[in-house]
Amino acid sequence: MARFRSGRTTARSAAATRAAEHVTDDIQQVWVDADEHEHRLSPDTLQALRDALGHPPPRAATACPVVARPGEDLGLGEVTVACEDGTERIVRGALPADFPLGYHRLRTASGADRRLVVSPGRCHVPEEQGWGWAVQLYAARSSDSWGIGDLRDLGRLRRWTEDAGGSFLLVNPLHAVAPALPQEASPYLPTTRRFLNPLYLCVPDVPGHRASDVPPQILEALRATELIDRDAIARVKLAALRAAHARGDRTADFQSWRDQQDDDVEQFATWCVLVEQHGPDWHLWPEELRDPSTPAVLSVATEQADEVAFHVWTQWQLQEQLRTATSGFTLIQDLPIGVEGSGADAWAWQNLLARDVTVGAPPDKLNTLGQDWGSPPWVPWRLKEAEYEPFVQTVRRTIASAGGLRIDHVMGLFRLWWIPGDLGPPGGGYVRYPSKDLLDIVALESHRAGAVVVGEDLGTVEDGVGEALSERGILTYKVLWFEDDDPQTWPAHAMATVTTHDLPTWRVCGQDPTPPSRASCPE
Repeated sequence: MARFRSGRTTARSAAATRAAEHVTDDIQQVWVDADEHEHRLSPDTLQALRDALGHPPPRAATACPVVARPGEDLGLGEVTVACEDGTERIVRGALPADFPLGYHRLRTASGADRRLVVSPGRCHVPEEQGWGWAVQLYAARSSDSWGIGDLRDLGRLRRWTEDAGGSFLLVNPLHAVAPALPQEASPYLPTTRRFLNPLYLCVPDVPGHRASDVPPQILEALRATELIDRDAIARVKLAALRAAHARGDRTADFQSWRDQQDDDVEQFATWCVLVEQHGPDWHLWPEELRDPSTPAVLSVATEQADEVAFHVWTQWQLQEQLRTATSGFTLIQDLPIGVEGSGADAWAWQNLLARDVTVGAPPDKLNTLGQDWGSPPWVPWRLKEAEYEPFVQTVRRTIASAGGLRIDHVMGLFRLWWIPGDLGPPGGGYVRYPSKDLLDIVALESHRAGAVVVGEDLGTVEDGVGEALSERGILTYKVLWFEDDDPQTWPAHAMATVTTHDLPTWRVCGQDPTPPSRASCPE
């Protein structure tokens, strides 16, 4: 999903001002491209977006969560707040400056109950600058990994980076894909943004594994391939993991970890079992299994308890190996813009997603036809109705055990390019999101995790985005490929990089330490 950076100015352009005035029902009817050309949605696109958005129920706004910072006026008069630590406070007007951060409940004088999110309004920012590597972990395979880079390899990279004076690693999304063949190859179209991919497990480090479980010639074949054969790797790794699980799944440590988890990991594990039985697209399952809350799904979880336990156990192993690989070190994990519409998160949160719509980018200099990334978007008012909980879980679980978060296409927290039905990217339009609330939730999760946040702000970037990110301590993204200024002039609060995962690789020519020209050294 390569994108280019548009020019940004501190003053709002006249075209951008006009565009901002044409937002109705979260749809931006007039928008401005990177060349400051103004566009108006066609009647067909406008109607398709309205159909996809739907309409919030009456009085939905009074049930929406309140996101505020200490010192801000809630605008609700006197309210009673049940804090997450179990205490209760009365708030009249503004939150006290020392009000605890976190996720609370408030009750108004009329008896209305709403979620109250109190955010510091600013992310954790490192005190010192540092350098590190951007790594596609699947490609960082070693001589003893099983044909794909794994979490033991990540630990090696971490140690090498530390020894060389580096302070972080930026990795591709590590999220899970469906446990089915063929395996999804793109880490930017996962089945979930909450759980991890078992293919990254180092199987020899898993309790219960025996070398005799996998014939040496099988491993030699996986290691000898020039390209990564995900399907073959999945067959071998999952079989070996099942054998290890059968020997060591009932340890006290695993049971203790499992007891401390919420129901989400159990639901995800149940989804994995259903995929193995009925295929990777939940839309094609028997009707009684398409809703995760049905008795039929509960029956599967009960009847297939051992299989469910296996998939829960792999998530435990992934968390353990990730913690071991990165403990005390900053790992910046990548958060994709969305998920596969047929996958686990879309199954769990199907009522929050727009139907027959995907997200992408409008036509621009990089791609004159526009881009379609294949993920269904959250409906803004439905996300509010869910008290932002899916967004909270998505950010929290990706940032866990990491120390850093890179938000792919961070502009999606402000607006997303929705592509309805068969209209294609040029027939799409922008739908607005509650950016202030979403950014303040990111700041709260960053503060709690002590994690740096980077916003990938490449593409058609509207006025005000850079200022909003800077205010919250979210680092901007500066890519040498797109920048004309000397890197020494770039802002200190930035993730500066030579290239990205979806751009050509640079090669330093000869002994010249300066970056090569794009024409003379394209590799």
